[in-house]
Amino acid sequence: MMRKKRKFGKGEIQCRRCKTHRGVIRKYGLYYCRKCMREIAKDLGFRKYT
Repeated sequence: MMRKKRKFGKGEIQCRRCKTHRGVIRKYGLYYCRKCMREIAKDLGFRKYT
């Protein structure tokens, strides 16, 4: 059975990299999940994870 496309809520927002819906960081328009964010934060210029 096909699911309908979500227009709002957690089901609509997904990680740009791994396409998961869990723990997506939307601040500053990032749209990365927590796992991907930790992996690529240094490349994005965040200094906390260096």
